[in-house]
Amino acid sequence: MDQQEQEPSRPTWSRQIEFTLAGIGCAVGLGNVWRFPYLCYRSGGGAFLVPYLFMLAVLGIPLLYMELTVGQYTRRGPVHALATVCPLLKGVGMASVAISFIMCTYYNVVITWALYYLFSSFQAPLPWQSCNNTWNTPNCTDQATNSSYSSTASQEFFNYRMLDQTSGVEEAGTLRWELFLILILAWILIYLCIFKGVKSTGKVVYFTALFPYVILIALLINNVQLPGASDGIAFFIVPEWEKLRSVEVWVNAAAQIFNSIGIGFGSLLAMSSYNSFNNNVLKDTLFISITNSLTSILAGFVIFSAFGYMSYLQGIPVSQLAVDGPGLVYVVYPQAFANMPVSQLWAVLFFFMLLCLGLDSEFAMVEVMVTSFMDEFYHQVLRIFKRKEFFVLVLCGVALLLGIPCVMQVGIYVFQLMDHYTAIVSIMFLAFFEIIAICWSYGVKRLSSNLEEMTGGRPNIFFRLCWLIVDPVLITVILIFSIIQFKPARYGNYVFPPWAQGVGWIIALASIIWIPLGAIHTLWVLPGSLTEKLKLSITPYALNKTKGLYNERGGGNREPSISIISSSTDPQKSPLETNF
Repeated sequence: MDQQEQEPSRPTWSRQIEFTLAGIGCAVGLGNVWRFPYLCYRSGGGAFLVPYLFMLAVLGIPLLYMELTVGQYTRRGPVHALATVCPLLKGVGMASVAISFIMCTYYNVVITWALYYLFSSFQAPLPWQSCNNTWNTPNCTDQATNSSYSSTASQEFFNYRMLDQTSGVEEAGTLRWELFLILILAWILIYLCIFKGVKSTGKVVYFTALFPYVILIALLINNVQLPGASDGIAFFIVPEWEKLRSVEVWVNAAAQIFNSIGIGFGSLLAMSSYNSFNNNVLKDTLFISITNSLTSILAGFVIFSAFGYMSYLQGIPVSQLAVDGPGLVYVVYPQAFANMPVSQLWAVLFFFMLLCLGLDSEFAMVEVMVTSFMDEFYHQVLRIFKRKEFFVLVLCGVALLLGIPCVMQVGIYVFQLMDHYTAIVSIMFLAFFEIIAICWSYGVKRLSSNLEEMTGGRPNIFFRLCWLIVDPVLITVILIFSIIQFKPARYGNYVFPPWAQGVGWIIALASIIWIPLGAIHTLWVLPGSLTEKLKLSITPYALNKTKGLYNERGGGNREPSISIISSSTDPQKSPLETNF
């Protein structure tokens, strides 16, 4: 017990509002600004809100409730939490750590772009306002155009000034030193915000989670006064009901809810593990998920009012302006600033908002890794690094080095490849197995008892029905549809060669592979015959109860089991820590 006695009691958020704001910051990210408005436009305008709100009610809210409950009850990160509820599928927790690590290496590049544009916005005129620059081509035009032979000033600033991109993934090019130095700055910002754990993150989120709303509302007030804005908003909200007959629209709605809230990434589960044991989980669940969806709708009004203005100025339909992904916020929307009064002010505000949105989503990804490593290797980490702060510094440094390919001239292709195979392919598999592990293996009855133990009340019949039947079925349908509809990665008109697609699948497998590996390891270390091993592998807490057996076999700390906190005076201690 000497080792366990040295382990400190788990820190908690200074105030519960800090967790709620951190949860909002994690869920509300760049996808709310660049993905949701585009999906609305493509999927029937206002009609898309029907499947979107339906999926929020039956998929988003119940699954977030499930994740926060598991995190708060076990008081551990995703690896230990999943190893506790279903030892056979403990690899799901490992996979969520892997996916968070992969994503944080390339997601910070988007923050780097935001900083680059933010610094560029202090110039007058804005550098993407005209074609009279050294990086512009003869095909450059100041106006949006239908022609595939010409490109706008903002497109050329993005492609040839900031990225200085090559013709394809085959041509690596050189390091973009400006972007590399800004990437270092971005990681310094991340480190300064999280190195003290929830105590420092909890203070930062007061600003990074709330300030984007001030800017969004200011942008909306400005945009709705511009000529043509009403046409853009009408395009965004006028429903085309016939689109609802398409299965793809419903699947898109579910996928958007899923990716936006962050089910399966382990971020919110890790952050909820720092809650006080008796915290009201349902209140946080509703606040985070509903705020996330309202933010998406608000961002839609901001984006499409600007599109209406551009459509009015340039005489082209709004449908030809709407694009998906980074192009929306770094190419199309900056064009709108160029023609607005006080353009520099609106550009600075907008890119500062993107920076805030990106930062708190990045905090959450890094926090998953820090929490998981500290849960499993607390004493080893302190022995090697002396202080947790140095360990976080090394983690940020490694992620910085792995992000270097994204700030080379080939960077945009690397970014697109990693994003496609991580955010689209891997996450659906993770979510499917997480639901199997918690809803079916651990069981709705146990989950309900845990909630009653923490909050004094059991979940109502709606949540129990969603966990038991509705959500597993929906996730299975989405997974099957995603596989059927799968399209190889592409960037604009550029299609990645077969070898690059192969690299993409290796990136996807880097996270998914932990699921079978975790299952094999569990069966290996559990005692008994194969039948007994299989039975134990789906028994909650089995790995914790047999921990002594591993040490007797000489296995040492071979298995990610929940550490026992021995201080009986800790008021925040969960029953799991006292019983096992």
